[in-house]
Amino acid sequence: MAKGTTKKVAFISSYRPRKCGIATFTSDLIENVTSSAKGEFEPLVVAMRSEDQKYDDPVKFEIRQNVKNDYICAADYINFSHVDVVSVQHEFGLFGGEAGSYLSLLLNRLNAPIVTTLHTVLDDPNPAYRKSLVDVCNASCKVITMNERGVSMLAEIYGITGKKVQLIPHGIPDLSFVDNNYYKHKFGMEGRRTILTFGLLNKNKGIEVMLRAMPSIIEAEPSVLYIVLGMTHPSVLKQDGESYRFSLQRMVKELGCSEHVIFHNRFVSDEELHNFLCAADVYVTPYLNREQLTSGTLSFAVGTGKAVVSTPYWAAMELLADGRGKLVRFGDSNQIVEAITGILQDESLFYSLRRKAYDYGRSRTWPKIGQAYWKLFNAKRLPVRIIAKTAPSSTKATSSIQVPEPSLAHLRKLTDDTGLYQHAKFTIPNREHGYCTDDNARAVVAMTEYYAQYPEPEARQLLDIYLSFILHSQNSDGSIRNFMNFDRTWLKNEPGGDAL
Repeated sequence: MAKGTTKKVAFISSYRPRKCGIATFTSDLIENVTSSAKGEFEPLVVAMRSEDQKYDDPVKFEIRQNVKNDYICAADYINFSHVDVVSVQHEFGLFGGEAGSYLSLLLNRLNAPIVTTLHTVLDDPNPAYRKSLVDVCNASCKVITMNERGVSMLAEIYGITGKKVQLIPHGIPDLSFVDNNYYKHKFGMEGRRTILTFGLLNKNKGIEVMLRAMPSIIEAEPSVLYIVLGMTHPSVLKQDGESYRFSLQRMVKELGCSEHVIFHNRFVSDEELHNFLCAADVYVTPYLNREQLTSGTLSFAVGTGKAVVSTPYWAAMELLADGRGKLVRFGDSNQIVEAITGILQDESLFYSLRRKAYDYGRSRTWPKIGQAYWKLFNAKRLPVRIIAKTAPSSTKATSSIQVPEPSLAHLRKLTDDTGLYQHAKFTIPNREHGYCTDDNARAVVAMTEYYAQYPEPEARQLLDIYLSFILHSQNSDGSIRNFMNFDRTWLKNEPGGDAL
Protein backbone atom coordinates (compact mmCIF):
# COMPACT_ATOMS: atom_id res chain seq x y z
CA MET A 1 0.00 0.00 0.00
CA ALA A 2 1.08 3.60 -0.52
CA LYS A 3 2.42 5.64 2.40
CA GLY A 4 0.11 5.99 5.39
CA THR A 5 -3.43 4.71 5.15
CA THR A 6 -4.29 6.43 1.87
CA LYS A 7 -5.26 4.17 -1.03
CA LYS A 8 -3.75 5.54 -4.23
CA VAL A 9 -5.72 4.63 -7.36
CA ALA A 10 -4.74 5.43 -10.96
CA PHE A 11 -7.62 5.77 -13.44
CA ILE A 12 -6.95 5.13 -17.14
CA SER A 13 -9.80 6.83 -18.97
CA SER A 14 -10.99 10.00 -20.61
CA TYR A 15 -11.94 12.75 -18.19
CA ARG A 16 -13.83 16.02 -17.90
CA PRO A 17 -13.95 18.51 -19.49
CA ARG A 18 -13.79 16.10 -22.45
CA LYS A 19 -17.32 15.67 -23.75
CA CYS A 20 -18.00 11.94 -23.76
CA GLY A 21 -19.91 9.48 -21.62
CA ILE A 22 -16.84 7.74 -20.20
CA ALA A 23 -15.30 11.05 -19.14
CA THR A 24 -18.50 11.87 -17.26
CA PHE A 25 -18.66 8.37 -15.74
CA THR A 26 -15.07 8.50 -14.47
CA SER A 27 -15.51 11.98 -13.01
CA ASP A 28 -18.68 10.89 -11.18
CA LEU A 29 -16.98 7.70 -10.00
CA ILE A 30 -14.00 9.53 -8.53
CA GLU A 31 -16.26 12.07 -6.84
CA ASN A 32 -18.35 9.38 -5.16
CA VAL A 33 -15.44 7.12 -4.21
CA THR A 34 -13.86 10.18 -2.60
CA SER A 35 -17.01 10.69 -0.52
CA SER A 36 -17.06 7.03 0.53
CA ALA A 37 -13.36 6.88 1.40
CA LYS A 38 -13.48 9.75 3.91
CA GLY A 39 -9.99 11.05 3.24
CA GLU A 40 -8.32 7.70 2.61
CA PHE A 41 -8.45 7.86 -1.20
CA GLU A 42 -5.99 9.57 -3.54
CA PRO A 43 -6.95 9.47 -7.24
CA LEU A 44 -4.71 10.23 -10.17
CA VAL A 45 -5.90 10.12 -13.75
CA VAL A 46 -3.99 9.00 -16.82
CA ALA A 47 -6.24 10.56 -19.45
CA MET A 48 -6.62 9.98 -23.15
CA ARG A 49 -5.63 13.28 -24.73
CA SER A 50 -8.38 15.46 -26.15
CA GLU A 51 -7.35 17.85 -28.92
CA ASP A 52 -9.71 20.63 -27.86
CA GLN A 53 -9.64 20.27 -24.07
CA LYS A 54 -7.09 21.05 -21.38
CA TYR A 55 -7.04 18.84 -18.31
CA ASP A 56 -6.58 19.93 -14.72
CA ASP A 57 -5.96 18.00 -11.50
CA PRO A 58 -6.36 15.03 -10.89
CA VAL A 59 -5.09 14.37 -14.44
CA LYS A 60 -1.34 13.75 -14.12
CA PHE A 61 -0.43 12.17 -17.46
CA GLU A 62 -1.91 12.21 -20.97
CA ILE A 63 -1.86 9.55 -23.70
CA ARG A 64 -2.18 10.35 -27.39
CA GLN A 65 -4.53 7.71 -28.73
CA ASN A 66 -2.43 6.51 -31.66
CA VAL A 67 1.08 7.00 -30.27
CA LYS A 68 2.23 3.58 -29.10
CA ASN A 69 5.13 4.87 -27.04
CA ASP A 70 2.77 6.98 -24.91
CA TYR A 71 1.20 3.79 -23.53
CA ILE A 72 4.61 2.47 -22.51
CA CYS A 73 5.56 5.79 -20.91
CA ALA A 74 2.21 5.85 -19.09
CA ALA A 75 2.94 2.43 -17.61
CA ASP A 76 6.33 3.63 -16.42
CA TYR A 77 4.71 6.72 -14.88
CA ILE A 78 2.08 4.65 -13.03
CA ASN A 79 4.70 2.22 -11.72
CA PHE A 80 6.90 5.10 -10.61
CA SER A 81 3.91 6.65 -8.78
CA HIS A 82 3.56 3.54 -6.57
CA VAL A 83 -0.20 3.29 -6.89
CA ASP A 84 -2.13 0.59 -5.03
CA VAL A 85 -4.75 -0.11 -7.70
CA VAL A 86 -5.27 0.75 -11.38
CA SER A 87 -8.86 1.33 -12.57
CA VAL A 88 -9.36 1.05 -16.33
CA GLN A 89 -12.47 2.37 -18.08
CA HIS A 90 -12.55 0.24 -21.22
CA GLU A 91 -14.17 1.20 -24.50
CA PHE A 92 -12.71 -0.12 -27.76
CA GLY A 93 -12.76 3.25 -29.53
CA LEU A 94 -11.01 5.06 -26.73
CA PHE A 95 -7.62 3.44 -27.25
CA GLY A 96 -5.28 3.15 -30.24
CA GLY A 97 -4.25 0.13 -32.28
CA GLU A 98 -6.50 -2.44 -33.89
CA ALA A 99 -9.58 -2.86 -31.67
CA GLY A 100 -7.90 -0.71 -28.98
CA SER A 101 -5.03 -3.19 -28.63
CA TYR A 102 -2.44 -0.56 -27.57
CA LEU A 103 -4.02 -0.60 -24.11
CA SER A 104 -2.52 -4.05 -23.49
CA LEU A 105 0.98 -2.63 -24.00
CA LEU A 106 0.30 -0.47 -20.97
CA LEU A 107 -1.49 -3.02 -18.80
CA ASN A 108 1.07 -5.77 -19.29
CA ARG A 109 3.82 -3.52 -17.88
CA LEU A 110 1.98 -2.52 -14.67
CA ASN A 111 2.90 -3.78 -11.21
CA ALA A 112 -0.30 -2.83 -9.38
CA PRO A 113 -3.51 -4.91 -9.53
CA ILE A 114 -5.86 -3.84 -12.33
CA VAL A 115 -9.64 -3.44 -12.06
CA THR A 116 -11.24 -2.99 -15.49
CA THR A 117 -14.76 -1.66 -16.05
CA LEU A 118 -16.18 -2.76 -19.41
CA HIS A 119 -18.45 -0.21 -21.09
CA THR A 120 -19.00 -2.37 -24.20
CA VAL A 121 -19.09 -6.14 -24.63
CA LEU A 122 -19.69 -7.32 -28.21
CA ASP A 123 -21.81 -10.41 -28.78
CA ASP A 124 -20.28 -11.25 -32.17
CA PRO A 125 -16.73 -9.86 -32.13
CA ASN A 126 -14.33 -10.37 -34.99
CA PRO A 127 -11.05 -12.07 -33.98
CA ALA A 128 -9.21 -8.79 -33.39
CA TYR A 129 -11.88 -7.42 -31.05
CA ARG A 130 -12.21 -10.70 -29.18
CA LYS A 131 -8.43 -10.97 -28.69
CA SER A 132 -8.18 -7.35 -27.58
CA LEU A 133 -10.84 -7.75 -24.89
CA VAL A 134 -9.53 -11.13 -23.70
CA ASP A 135 -6.02 -9.63 -23.39
CA VAL A 136 -7.38 -6.79 -21.25
CA CYS A 137 -9.36 -9.20 -19.06
CA ASN A 138 -6.37 -11.52 -18.64
CA ALA A 139 -4.27 -8.58 -17.45
CA SER A 140 -6.95 -7.62 -14.90
CA CYS A 141 -7.52 -9.15 -11.48
CA LYS A 142 -11.15 -7.94 -11.54
CA VAL A 143 -13.46 -7.26 -14.49
CA ILE A 144 -16.55 -5.13 -13.85
CA THR A 145 -19.64 -5.32 -16.03
CA MET A 146 -22.74 -3.23 -15.47
CA ASN A 147 -25.53 -5.76 -15.98
CA GLU A 148 -26.34 -9.46 -15.88
CA ARG A 149 -26.15 -9.87 -19.64
CA GLY A 150 -22.56 -8.70 -19.58
CA VAL A 151 -21.69 -11.40 -17.05
CA SER A 152 -23.15 -14.15 -19.25
CA MET A 153 -21.58 -12.76 -22.43
CA LEU A 154 -18.13 -12.67 -20.85
CA ALA A 155 -18.49 -16.33 -19.88
CA GLU A 156 -20.06 -17.66 -23.08
CA ILE A 157 -18.22 -15.62 -25.71
CA TYR A 158 -14.90 -14.67 -24.13
CA GLY A 159 -14.34 -17.44 -21.59
CA ILE A 160 -13.99 -14.97 -18.71
CA THR A 161 -15.68 -16.56 -15.70
CA GLY A 162 -15.57 -17.07 -11.97
CA LYS A 163 -14.65 -14.65 -9.22
CA LYS A 164 -12.77 -12.41 -11.65
CA VAL A 165 -16.08 -11.01 -12.96
CA GLN A 166 -18.13 -8.69 -10.74
CA LEU A 167 -21.40 -6.88 -11.40
CA ILE A 168 -21.56 -3.20 -10.38
CA PRO A 169 -24.35 -1.21 -12.10
CA HIS A 170 -23.98 2.19 -13.74
CA GLY A 171 -24.43 4.98 -11.21
CA ILE A 172 -27.58 7.10 -11.06
CA PRO A 173 -27.90 10.64 -9.63
CA ASP A 174 -29.36 10.64 -6.14
CA LEU A 175 -32.34 12.95 -6.70
CA SER A 176 -35.69 13.21 -4.97
CA PHE A 177 -38.94 12.06 -6.57
CA VAL A 178 -40.47 15.36 -7.70
CA ASP A 179 -43.51 16.83 -9.40
CA ASN A 180 -42.24 17.58 -12.89
CA ASN A 181 -44.63 20.53 -13.28
CA TYR A 182 -42.65 22.39 -10.61
CA TYR A 183 -39.57 22.49 -12.88
CA LYS A 184 -41.24 23.38 -16.18
CA HIS A 185 -41.20 27.12 -15.55
CA LYS A 186 -37.39 27.05 -15.65
CA PHE A 187 -37.57 26.31 -19.39
CA GLY A 188 -40.82 28.05 -20.34
CA MET A 189 -42.68 24.74 -20.63
CA GLU A 190 -45.62 25.45 -18.33
CA GLY A 191 -48.79 23.72 -19.47
CA ARG A 192 -46.99 21.48 -21.97
CA ARG A 193 -46.51 17.71 -21.88
CA THR A 194 -42.80 17.26 -22.45
CA ILE A 195 -40.79 14.42 -23.97
CA LEU A 196 -37.01 14.39 -23.57
CA THR A 197 -34.06 12.71 -25.26
CA PHE A 198 -30.56 13.70 -24.16
CA GLY A 199 -27.00 12.68 -24.91
CA LEU A 200 -24.33 13.30 -27.53
CA LEU A 201 -26.04 13.25 -30.91
CA ASN A 202 -25.18 10.65 -33.55
CA LYS A 203 -27.06 8.55 -36.10
CA ASN A 204 -27.37 5.55 -33.78
CA LYS A 205 -29.66 7.57 -31.51
CA GLY A 206 -32.58 7.05 -33.94
CA ILE A 207 -34.01 10.54 -33.43
CA GLU A 208 -35.61 10.45 -36.88
CA VAL A 209 -37.77 7.50 -35.77
CA MET A 210 -39.13 9.59 -32.91
CA LEU A 211 -39.67 12.59 -35.19
CA ARG A 212 -41.80 10.50 -37.56
CA ALA A 213 -44.01 9.69 -34.58
CA MET A 214 -44.52 13.32 -33.63
CA PRO A 215 -47.44 14.28 -35.97
CA SER A 216 -49.63 11.52 -34.52
CA ILE A 217 -48.56 12.33 -30.95
CA ILE A 218 -49.38 16.01 -31.54
CA GLU A 219 -52.79 15.05 -32.89
CA ALA A 220 -53.53 13.10 -29.71
CA GLU A 221 -51.88 15.61 -27.33
CA PRO A 222 -51.67 19.10 -28.93
CA SER A 223 -49.64 20.58 -26.06
CA VAL A 224 -46.76 18.13 -26.48
CA LEU A 225 -43.16 19.37 -26.76
CA TYR A 226 -40.19 17.15 -27.71
CA ILE A 227 -36.76 18.31 -26.55
CA VAL A 228 -33.56 16.88 -28.06
CA LEU A 229 -30.89 17.89 -25.57
CA GLY A 230 -27.19 17.58 -26.30
CA MET A 231 -24.44 18.62 -28.68
CA THR A 232 -23.30 16.51 -31.61
CA HIS A 233 -20.76 13.87 -30.59
CA PRO A 234 -17.26 15.39 -31.04
CA SER A 235 -16.02 12.50 -33.22
CA VAL A 236 -19.11 12.84 -35.46
CA LEU A 237 -18.63 16.59 -35.59
CA LYS A 238 -15.03 16.14 -36.67
CA GLN A 239 -15.93 13.63 -39.37
CA ASP A 240 -19.30 14.82 -40.72
CA GLY A 241 -19.93 18.22 -39.17
CA GLU A 242 -23.57 18.94 -38.32
CA SER A 243 -25.04 17.08 -41.31
CA TYR A 244 -27.10 14.70 -39.13
CA ARG A 245 -28.53 17.49 -36.97
CA PHE A 246 -29.36 19.56 -40.06
CA SER A 247 -31.16 16.58 -41.61
CA LEU A 248 -33.26 16.23 -38.44
CA GLN A 249 -34.11 19.93 -38.46
CA ARG A 250 -35.21 19.69 -42.10
CA MET A 251 -37.38 16.69 -41.20
CA VAL A 252 -39.07 18.70 -38.44
CA LYS A 253 -40.01 21.42 -40.94
CA GLU A 254 -41.23 18.91 -43.52
CA LEU A 255 -43.42 17.22 -40.90
CA GLY A 256 -44.86 20.56 -39.80
CA CYS A 257 -43.69 20.06 -36.20
CA SER A 258 -41.55 23.16 -35.71
CA GLU A 259 -43.69 24.41 -32.80
CA HIS A 260 -43.38 21.06 -31.04
CA VAL A 261 -39.67 20.15 -31.36
CA ILE A 262 -36.69 21.97 -29.85
CA PHE A 263 -33.00 21.13 -30.35
CA HIS A 264 -30.61 22.29 -27.62
CA ASN A 265 -27.19 21.97 -29.26
CA ARG A 266 -24.92 22.17 -26.24
CA PHE A 267 -23.24 20.11 -23.58
CA VAL A 268 -25.16 20.89 -20.38
CA SER A 269 -23.92 20.91 -16.79
CA ASP A 270 -25.07 18.23 -14.35
CA GLU A 271 -27.35 20.70 -12.58
CA GLU A 272 -29.01 21.81 -15.82
CA LEU A 273 -29.39 18.21 -16.97
CA HIS A 274 -31.06 17.29 -13.69
CA ASN A 275 -33.48 20.20 -14.11
CA PHE A 276 -34.38 19.09 -17.64
CA LEU A 277 -34.95 15.53 -16.41
CA CYS A 278 -37.11 16.69 -13.53
CA ALA A 279 -39.22 18.81 -15.90
CA ALA A 280 -39.85 16.03 -18.45
CA ASP A 281 -42.99 13.88 -18.44
CA VAL A 282 -41.62 11.11 -20.69
CA TYR A 283 -38.07 10.11 -21.53
CA VAL A 284 -37.46 8.32 -24.83
CA THR A 285 -34.44 6.46 -26.26
CA PRO A 286 -35.29 5.34 -29.82
CA TYR A 287 -31.82 3.84 -30.36
CA LEU A 288 -31.23 1.72 -33.46
CA ASN A 289 -28.75 -0.91 -32.23
CA ARG A 290 -29.53 -3.61 -29.68
CA GLU A 291 -25.82 -4.20 -28.92
CA GLN A 292 -25.60 -1.49 -26.27
CA LEU A 293 -24.82 -2.94 -22.88
CA THR A 294 -24.78 0.28 -20.87
CA SER A 295 -26.50 3.64 -21.11
CA GLY A 296 -25.73 6.43 -18.70
CA THR A 297 -28.54 8.56 -20.09
CA LEU A 298 -31.16 5.84 -19.59
CA SER A 299 -29.82 5.11 -16.10
CA PHE A 300 -30.21 8.78 -15.19
CA ALA A 301 -33.78 8.83 -16.49
CA VAL A 302 -34.75 5.72 -14.54
CA GLY A 303 -33.08 7.07 -11.41
CA THR A 304 -35.09 10.29 -11.51
CA GLY A 305 -38.34 8.36 -11.88
CA LYS A 306 -39.22 9.12 -15.48
CA ALA A 307 -41.84 7.32 -17.51
CA VAL A 308 -39.55 5.80 -20.15
CA VAL A 309 -40.19 4.57 -23.70
CA SER A 310 -37.28 2.80 -25.37
CA THR A 311 -36.23 0.37 -28.04
CA PRO A 312 -35.08 -2.99 -26.60
CA TYR A 313 -31.31 -2.59 -26.62
CA TRP A 314 -29.61 -4.66 -23.94
CA ALA A 315 -29.31 -1.98 -21.27
CA ALA A 316 -32.96 -0.99 -21.72
CA MET A 317 -34.23 -4.56 -21.49
CA GLU A 318 -32.74 -4.92 -18.02
CA LEU A 319 -33.46 -1.43 -16.68
CA LEU A 320 -37.08 -1.36 -17.90
CA ALA A 321 -38.08 -4.93 -17.02
CA ASP A 322 -40.96 -5.69 -14.63
CA GLY A 323 -43.07 -2.71 -15.64
CA ARG A 324 -40.42 -0.02 -15.17
CA GLY A 325 -40.89 1.30 -18.71
CA LYS A 326 -42.30 0.61 -22.16
CA LEU A 327 -40.30 -1.20 -24.85
CA VAL A 328 -41.03 -0.69 -28.57
CA ARG A 329 -39.63 -2.35 -31.69
CA PHE A 330 -36.55 -0.89 -33.35
CA GLY A 331 -37.43 1.68 -36.00
CA ASP A 332 -41.19 1.43 -35.32
CA SER A 333 -42.63 4.96 -35.09
CA ASN A 334 -46.19 3.64 -34.77
CA GLN A 335 -45.33 1.73 -31.60
CA ILE A 336 -43.71 4.86 -30.19
CA VAL A 337 -46.95 6.75 -30.85
CA GLU A 338 -48.99 4.09 -29.04
CA ALA A 339 -46.63 3.94 -26.07
CA ILE A 340 -46.26 7.69 -25.54
CA THR A 341 -49.92 8.61 -26.08
CA GLY A 342 -50.92 5.75 -23.79
CA ILE A 343 -48.70 7.15 -21.02
CA LEU A 344 -49.78 10.76 -21.49
CA GLN A 345 -53.48 9.86 -21.51
CA ASP A 346 -53.45 7.39 -18.60
CA GLU A 347 -52.44 9.07 -15.36
CA SER A 348 -52.39 5.84 -13.35
CA LEU A 349 -50.00 4.23 -15.88
CA PHE A 350 -47.87 7.38 -15.91
CA TYR A 351 -47.35 7.36 -12.14
CA SER A 352 -46.99 3.57 -11.97
CA LEU A 353 -44.07 3.68 -14.42
CA ARG A 354 -42.48 6.58 -12.58
CA ARG A 355 -42.77 4.97 -9.16
CA LYS A 356 -41.40 1.59 -10.26
CA ALA A 357 -38.46 3.21 -12.07
CA TYR A 358 -37.59 5.46 -9.13
CA ASP A 359 -37.80 2.66 -6.56
CA TYR A 360 -35.56 0.44 -8.70
CA GLY A 361 -33.01 3.21 -9.07
CA ARG A 362 -32.54 3.61 -5.30
CA SER A 363 -30.17 0.63 -5.28
CA ARG A 364 -28.05 2.20 -8.03
CA THR A 365 -27.50 5.75 -6.84
CA TRP A 366 -23.99 7.11 -7.29
CA PRO A 367 -23.23 7.16 -3.54
CA LYS A 368 -23.93 3.40 -3.39
CA ILE A 369 -21.91 2.73 -6.54
CA GLY A 370 -19.06 4.77 -5.08
CA GLN A 371 -19.19 2.60 -1.96
CA ALA A 372 -19.08 -0.59 -4.06
CA TYR A 373 -15.98 0.57 -5.97
CA TRP A 374 -14.28 1.80 -2.80
CA LYS A 375 -14.87 -1.59 -1.16
CA LEU A 376 -13.30 -3.24 -4.21
CA PHE A 377 -10.32 -0.86 -4.37
CA ASN A 378 -9.77 -1.30 -0.63
CA ALA A 379 -9.98 -5.10 -0.66
CA LYS A 380 -7.07 -6.80 1.09
CA ARG A 381 -6.95 -9.72 -1.32
CA LEU A 382 -6.35 -7.91 -4.59
CA PRO A 383 -3.29 -9.78 -5.91
CA VAL A 384 -0.03 -8.01 -6.63
CA ARG A 385 0.85 -8.48 -10.27
CA ILE A 386 4.23 -10.02 -11.10
CA ILE A 387 5.49 -9.13 -14.53
CA ALA A 388 6.93 -12.24 -16.13
CA LYS A 389 10.37 -11.82 -17.67
CA THR A 390 10.89 -13.98 -20.72
CA ALA A 391 14.15 -15.77 -21.30
CA PRO A 392 16.40 -14.37 -24.03
CA SER A 393 15.67 -15.84 -27.41
CA SER A 394 18.41 -17.50 -29.42
CA THR A 395 17.19 -15.70 -32.51
CA LYS A 396 17.61 -11.95 -32.73
CA ALA A 397 14.20 -10.35 -33.00
CA THR A 398 13.01 -6.85 -32.24
CA SER A 399 9.69 -6.39 -30.48
CA SER A 400 7.36 -3.83 -32.02
CA ILE A 401 7.32 -1.93 -28.73
CA GLN A 402 11.12 -1.47 -28.94
CA VAL A 403 10.91 0.35 -32.26
CA PRO A 404 10.95 4.12 -31.63
CA GLU A 405 8.07 6.29 -32.78
CA PRO A 406 8.66 7.85 -36.21
CA SER A 407 9.82 11.45 -36.19
CA LEU A 408 9.02 14.09 -38.81
CA ALA A 409 12.02 16.24 -37.87
CA HIS A 410 14.29 15.28 -40.80
CA LEU A 411 11.48 15.29 -43.36
CA ARG A 412 10.36 18.68 -42.11
CA LYS A 413 13.92 20.03 -42.49
CA LEU A 414 14.07 18.77 -46.10
CA THR A 415 10.75 20.40 -47.05
CA ASP A 416 10.04 24.01 -47.93
CA ASP A 417 6.82 25.58 -49.22
CA THR A 418 7.53 24.18 -52.71
CA GLY A 419 8.19 20.54 -51.96
CA LEU A 420 10.70 17.95 -50.77
CA TYR A 421 14.36 18.58 -51.66
CA GLN A 422 15.90 15.86 -53.81
CA HIS A 423 19.15 15.49 -51.84
CA ALA A 424 20.84 16.37 -48.57
CA LYS A 425 24.36 16.34 -47.19
CA PHE A 426 23.88 14.38 -44.02
CA THR A 427 21.05 16.36 -42.36
CA ILE A 428 21.53 19.59 -44.37
CA PRO A 429 19.29 20.21 -47.43
CA ASN A 430 21.31 20.39 -50.67
CA ARG A 431 19.66 23.10 -52.76
CA GLU A 432 21.94 22.48 -55.75
CA HIS A 433 19.82 19.57 -56.97
CA GLY A 434 16.43 21.17 -56.35
CA TYR A 435 13.36 18.93 -56.28
CA CYS A 436 11.98 15.93 -58.14
CA THR A 437 8.46 14.61 -58.60
CA ASP A 438 9.19 10.97 -57.80
CA ASP A 439 10.60 11.86 -54.37
CA ASN A 440 7.55 13.98 -53.61
CA ALA A 441 5.36 11.05 -54.68
CA ARG A 442 7.21 8.81 -52.22
CA ALA A 443 6.67 11.46 -49.56
CA VAL A 444 2.92 11.35 -50.29
CA VAL A 445 2.91 7.60 -49.62
CA ALA A 446 4.91 8.06 -46.41
CA MET A 447 2.73 10.88 -45.10
CA THR A 448 -0.48 9.02 -45.96
CA GLU A 449 0.65 6.02 -43.91
CA TYR A 450 1.94 8.25 -41.10
CA TYR A 451 -1.31 10.25 -40.92
CA ALA A 452 -3.36 7.05 -40.75
CA GLN A 453 -1.61 6.20 -37.46
CA TYR A 454 -0.85 9.68 -36.15
CA PRO A 455 -3.47 12.20 -37.36
CA GLU A 456 -1.34 15.23 -36.54
CA PRO A 457 -1.85 18.62 -38.26
CA GLU A 458 1.84 18.81 -39.25
CA ALA A 459 1.58 15.56 -41.24
CA ARG A 460 -1.47 16.91 -43.05
CA GLN A 461 0.39 20.14 -43.90
CA LEU A 462 3.37 18.23 -45.33
CA LEU A 463 1.03 16.00 -47.32
CA ASP A 464 -0.63 19.06 -48.87
CA ILE A 465 2.77 20.44 -49.95
CA TYR A 466 3.77 17.18 -51.65
CA LEU A 467 0.41 16.81 -53.38
CA SER A 468 0.61 20.40 -54.60
CA PHE A 469 4.06 19.71 -56.12
CA ILE A 470 2.76 16.63 -57.95
CA LEU A 471 -0.25 18.55 -59.25
CA HIS A 472 2.05 21.28 -60.58
CA SER A 473 4.28 18.69 -62.28
CA GLN A 474 1.59 17.58 -64.73
CA ASN A 475 1.54 19.10 -68.21
CA SER A 476 -1.65 19.92 -70.07
CA ASP A 477 -1.21 16.77 -72.20
CA GLY A 478 -1.08 14.60 -69.07
CA SER A 479 2.68 13.97 -69.10
CA ILE A 480 4.69 14.47 -65.92
CA ARG A 481 7.76 16.65 -65.43
CA ASN A 482 10.23 15.39 -62.87
CA PHE A 483 13.18 17.68 -62.11
CA MET A 484 12.76 21.22 -60.79
CA ASN A 485 15.66 23.57 -60.08
CA PHE A 486 15.86 25.42 -56.77
CA ASP A 487 14.81 28.60 -58.60
CA ARG A 488 11.44 26.84 -59.29
CA THR A 489 12.05 26.32 -63.01
CA TRP A 490 11.62 22.91 -64.59
CA LEU A 491 14.73 21.25 -66.01
CA LYS A 492 14.68 21.27 -69.81
CA ASN A 493 15.44 18.15 -71.83
CA GLU A 494 15.14 15.89 -68.79
CA PRO A 495 15.13 12.11 -69.32
CA GLY A 496 11.65 10.86 -70.19
CA GLY A 497 9.65 8.62 -67.91
CA ASP A 498 11.66 9.21 -64.74
CA ALA A 499 8.60 10.30 -62.78
CA LEU A 500 6.40 7.38 -63.85
